[in-house]
Amino acid sequence: MFCDKCGKEIQAGQQFCSACGKPALATTGNFQYKSKVARHVHILGILWLVYSAFTFIGSCILFILAMTLFGPYGHLNDPDVPVPFLHVLFVFLGTFILIKAFASLAIGTGLLQKQPWARTLALIVAFLALLNIPVGMALGIYTLWVLMSPSAAEEYRRLSETTP
Repeated sequence: MFCDKCGKEIQAGQQFCSACGKPALATTGNFQYKSKVARHVHILGILWLVYSAFTFIGSCILFILAMTLFGPYGHLNDPDVPVPFLHVLFVFLGTFILIKAFASLAIGTGLLQKQPWARTLALIVAFLALLNIPVGMALGIYTLWVLMSPSAAEEYRRLSETTP
C-alpha cells in the first residue's frame, strides 16, 4: 500500500506514513469503504435544502394570491365566485406548505450536520413528500432508499456520534 499524499510505501499495520505523517486509511484494495448512508447523506441534505427553497417560494405565491386575488385587496366583484372561501383555503394551504418548507430546511441542515434527530424527521417528511409529484416523490424515494436500508439506522447513529 502507498501513501496517497507523498507516494511512499506504507507497511502493513503502519498507522502513519513515515515520510509525511499522513494517517494511513483502512482500505479494501485501492478504495476506502464508506457505507451507503455516509456516501449519500451529504447529497441528501443539500437536496432537502433546495426542496425547502422551492417549497418556500410556492408558499409565498399562495399567500400573494390569497391576499391579492381572493383577499381583502382583491378586485373580484363577481357574486358567483366564493371569494371568502378561496381566501381561507389559500391561506390554509400556504401555511401548511410554509410549515413543510421549515421542516425541509431543518432536515437539510440536520442531515448536513449529521444530527441524530434529522433521520427521523427526514423519514416522516419523506412520506409526505411522496404526494408531491414529481420532485417531492423523487426526493422522498431517494430519502427512503438511503435512510431505510437494513443497516441505515446503525450507520447513521455511528455517523452522528463521530461528527463533532
